[in-house]
Amino acid sequence: MTFEQEWAELRAAAAERTAMRINSVPADGGGGGGGGGNDLVVRRDDLGAIGNDAYDLLGRLTKDGDIARSSTFDAATALTNGNFVSGAAVLKVHDFWQTHLKTLLDACAQISNHLDYSKAQHAKDEAKIEGDLARISVLTEYME
Repeated sequence: MTFEQEWAELRAAAAERTAMRINSVPADGGGGGGGGGNDLVVRRDDLGAIGNDAYDLLGRLTKDGDIARSSTFDAATALTNGNFVSGAAVLKVHDFWQTHLKTLLDACAQISNHLDYSKAQHAKDEAKIEGDLARISVLTEYME
């Protein structure tokens, strides 16, 4: 099986799994639209755990994603200096990897920062709502 065939099969299987997930309702009765249930549930612990994972991934990628950079660049230079045509190709691989590594690092940092912000904002919103409700309950007591 060629790479293209295998890749096409994997893409088709992923699309099928996604379509099934989108077109079905979870067994626990969740889902949007119908009932007056909780359509959106955010737990600070969940946000914190995902943000922490993104931060850990960022740290590991920063360190491990750069391991081969200098040796790849040195190999490209040595091949080019030795009049090998493959030196330019190795340099392209080096540059391509660096570009995509930077993009991935930026994405991980944005995810981590966004989830940290969301967690903090959710806590502030919760405190404000609790404070607003406490004032309403005091007014209700006076009206009785």
